[in-house]
Amino acid sequence: MRHNKKFNHLGRTASHRNAMLANMAISLIKHKRITTTVAKAKALKKYVEPLITKSKNDTTNSRRVVFSYLQDKYAVTELFKEISAKIADRPGGYTRIIKTGKRLGDNADMCFIELVDYNENMAKDKAEKKITRTRRSSKKSSAAVKAESVDETTAVETPAEKAKAE
Repeated sequence: MRHNKKFNHLGRTASHRNAMLANMAISLIKHKRITTTVAKAKALKKYVEPLITKSKNDTTNSRRVVFSYLQDKYAVTELFKEISAKIADRPGGYTRIIKTGKRLGDNADMCFIELVDYNENMAKDKAEKKITRTRRSSKKSSAAVKAESVDETTAVETPAEKAKAE
């Protein structure tokens, strides 16, 4: 019986799969975004997220453990210096998978997997929240908007009046 055997073998032997996932993890750490199939991206997510969590604790032992998986000292250095500093306050979910469609040759589902904190476009969307207009507005929000507009107009008019007075 196959109880609790949910690991995707990706049609490869164990050594081939480990080497492929290590190479993909190194590329993800170096380039911050890679394009691959959805199945490989999901396997990579399970492979690389524990390594990123391990990099939050910068000790000799954790560096050795991560190096035993990646076998690339430049990737390990990048992970422990730059990436761990950026994700220090994040409790998990360091990667994002965004599907891009089908591949032309074999119709495989393609996607790109990226480190969450390194996509400036997504960060800007969160920072810039638009004020949406609705036909029906609440009294509180309309009063707050009017108060802000009055403050802005007085702030703008005051320097102009000072310039005219001089």
